Amino acid sequence: MLPTMPRMRSDQVPASAASGLSAALQRRIRDAIRAAGGWLPFDRFMAMALYEPGLGYYANGSLKFGRMPASGSDFVTAPEMTPLFGRALAVQVAQALEATGSDEVWEFGAGSGALAGQLLDALDARGVVVRAYHIVELTAELRDRQRARLVPHAPRLHWHARLPERIDGVIVGNEVLDAMPVQLLHWTGAAWRERGVAEAADPGDGAAGFAWADRPTALAPPAPGPYPPGTVTEIHPQAQAFIRTLAGRMGRAVAVFIDYGFPEAEYYHPQRSGGTLMCHRGHRADADPLADVGLKDITAHVDFSGIALAAQAAGLEVLGYTSQARFLINCGLPALMAEAGLAEAVAAQRLIAEHEMGELFKVIVLARGTDFDPVGLRLGDRSHRL
Repeated sequence: MLPTMPRMRSDQVPASAASGLSAALQRRIRDAIRAAGGWLPFDRFMAMALYEPGLGYYANGSLKFGRMPASGSDFVTAPEMTPLFGRALAVQVAQALEATGSDEVWEFGAGSGALAGQLLDALDARGVVVRAYHIVELTAELRDRQRARLVPHAPRLHWHARLPERIDGVIVGNEVLDAMPVQLLHWTGAAWRERGVAEAADPGDGAAGFAWADRPTALAPPAPGPYPPGTVTEIHPQAQAFIRTLAGRMGRAVAVFIDYGFPEAEYYHPQRSGGTLMCHRGHRADADPLADVGLKDITAHVDFSGIALAAQAAGLEVLGYTSQARFLINCGLPALMAEAGLAEAVAAQRLIAEHEMGELFKVIVLARGTDFDPVGLRLGDRSHRL
């Protein structure tokens, strides 16, 4: 996701209602802190802030996705920027469907539904039969929005609130892994501490009475360091557990995950001593997840080395890893841009520009039961960096 302009949002949820939802969520988190003995690990805090039913950021009815702050949105993702993203990705999806011998697509965390519509339109135009398009979405509010947007494709759409027992076909996840709760670690210079959340003794404005609190831990980042004293970084057991669980459900299937992140050596570089945790609201970014709880997104970059290792340990094959720019170029985005109007071509340029999404975003392709040469990875594969 990208913030676009330094302007606060005017959400679809009225300010008074949003404030009430945030206050109710804060009370629930304070109750959880007290029930846990005064300290909540950050991954649990993040899970509640984002997904607490009816109150969390992704469950409270507010608008998230959009090009501009004036729409009331908080951030923009590639499918909202231009339909050329979905049309290019469809080239890879079509090849993977043929390789798996399937006519089913599974999208995890479909957001506004924009990518689903783009993929189905593009695959139809290419004569690729998609009998069923499955969306795995945790929050009922987002499922309702997706249904409303995807009415033209309704007969072949299916929603799931949890993982099915078996998945065959092609799995797509755009900006899914970054929204999975992370654990925070703080290096004192002598030992690692797990950073969590407690009630603040003297709440500051907007802090909702929450404060950082560290506890001793046996946890440590996967890279040995060295780390400067004061380093705060993330580890990703939930994302890796998701990959292992997904692997156990994959029959003959290919999974394509697109997200911002780094391989391990870059993620845990000494110069990245502040970690990657970031919040998004009104197309502005900040690094304080304890403020405005439930009213903004909380994310962390993806450790793609950890994802690859989890996949391999669960029996998946890592078919490749590269930048979003190289992947989309391999899938024919420049030709699509040449055929598009000026506005769409300019928007698509952001997808591959090195200083925007092209280099920060990466693509990893995983598979079980099929072995083929993904078109999106034919040039510029970076698997050796994982």
